[in-house]
Amino acid sequence: MPTLSLINFNIVCATLGGFISIFGLVSYLFKERFYLSEALISLLAGVIFSPHAANFIRPQEYALGSEQNLEEITLYFTRLVLGVQLVLAGVQLPKRYLQIEWRSLSLLLGPGMAAMWMCSSLIIWAMVPNFPFLHALIVGACITPTDPVLSNSIVKGKFADKNVPRPLQRIIVAESGANDGLGYPFLFFGMYLLKYVSMGGEGYSGGAGKAMALWFYETWVYTIIVSVVYGITVGWVSRELLHWAEEKRYVDRESFLVFAIALALFLVGTCGMLGTDDLLACFIAGNVFTQDDWFRLETMDDSLQPTMDMLLNLAVFMWFGAVCPWPSFLDNNVIPIYRLIFLGILILLVRRMPIIFAMHKYISQIEQVQQAAFVGFFGPIGVGAVFYLSVSREFLLQITVDGKVREDAQQVSEAVDVIVWFLVVCSIVVHGLSIPLAKAGYHIPRTISQALSTTTTMESDHVSIGNNWHTHSTATRSIGLANNRNRRRINAREAPESPVSQVHVGSGDPEEPARPVNLVIRDEAVENAPESPSPPAACH
Repeated sequence: MPTLSLINFNIVCATLGGFISIFGLVSYLFKERFYLSEALISLLAGVIFSPHAANFIRPQEYALGSEQNLEEITLYFTRLVLGVQLVLAGVQLPKRYLQIEWRSLSLLLGPGMAAMWMCSSLIIWAMVPNFPFLHALIVGACITPTDPVLSNSIVKGKFADKNVPRPLQRIIVAESGANDGLGYPFLFFGMYLLKYVSMGGEGYSGGAGKAMALWFYETWVYTIIVSVVYGITVGWVSRELLHWAEEKRYVDRESFLVFAIALALFLVGTCGMLGTDDLLACFIAGNVFTQDDWFRLETMDDSLQPTMDMLLNLAVFMWFGAVCPWPSFLDNNVIPIYRLIFLGILILLVRRMPIIFAMHKYISQIEQVQQAAFVGFFGPIGVGAVFYLSVSREFLLQITVDGKVREDAQQVSEAVDVIVWFLVVCSIVVHGLSIPLAKAGYHIPRTISQALSTTTTMESDHVSIGNNWHTHSTATRSIGLANNRNRRRINAREAPESPVSQVHVGSGDPEEPARPVNLVIRDEAVENAPESPSPPAACH
């Protein structure tokens, strides 16, 4: 007999499919009329469907009740989304963009990232009670990169096309793509020092010398340089192979369109096996793959890549809404909620704005102060921060002494989990609402001003009419009386004459005989009219 099968797979498919379908019905309204981002809407949907509300999405059950399994799922999910996003970010840039704009990118990725790291770390160090600066460096490194997923929502769509110049859009895309992969050196600088220097390097020998050696060799040489070389190689080989297949007509249109996404999956998998930086390799490969602009121009009018981009964005931010540790914001051993809120405000204002204003004159794409403010404010914290959060917790929980996580590593792990998740939520909400609030703040004063101006004009007209009412009425009455007189004259001329009698009128000379004259009397109503008295009857 048929029974309901309320297993997690069926519920997840129904929930995800239903949400995407309903959102699709009103997506244009939300995105192009209200300027709300997909990330914010998906995050709210994830909260609604999470165990904290409807309980349709149950992350703990998928992870078999293990916190470690749940973090691994989140890590792999973010790797997948970032890999696809970064390849597409590299593909959508014009040919030889990294070579042409290397000066601007060098400023943003060098001094820019370093300043963002230090500003974030100093704010965290100041706001979190009893938190060493070395620990703050680790937390600050997680939120240093700007997020390519949220950046795309800012530089795409009707608002961006109308208000953000195309060169500025491209430099934001390039920066957010490259700096996501360059977060490793900032993160592992603090984590290697924590492992080998903090608490006297308990359980690990070598001190600061070994920490810096590992940081230089494993992070810079193997993780960064090898990833760049590997990305260049894979991107160039893929481009040449696709050129060859297209010339021979071996590839159909569907496979041609999906090639960049398949390239992203290949890079994520192989870089994961090699232990290198898959994010940086994906961005470099995407840029080299479209070095001659051929693939970008060929796929410009197709919607497969934006469609995949949208599906991944909706899914990952729904997942974030479901797995975010919401209760820990109020109840944790790291930072009180009032300090956490103030920390979020300071990070959004100070993390990026000062360095952008300091460098904007040397970045050719930023031509005005308003554009500098825009670039400085819209440095979102999102999927990349959650990725580095997972990487850092995985590393920190392996720093053990006698089979237990070392005390300082445990403290940093808890702080990273609370602070980074809270800053991600803050960024999604604030950056997701910034454009609609800015539009409302621009239109509402204008609407009020127009309404007040209209009201004032109407009152002035009313007073003017009142002051001139007597003159206006007098003129109207004069015109009306004149019209009445004219009508009476016309009626009088057209009225039939009625001879009453014949009289004889003499001149007064007795010798001159009297002559007969007809006396004519017209209509009495016309003759006795008050406004136009008729002249006396003429006697001839």
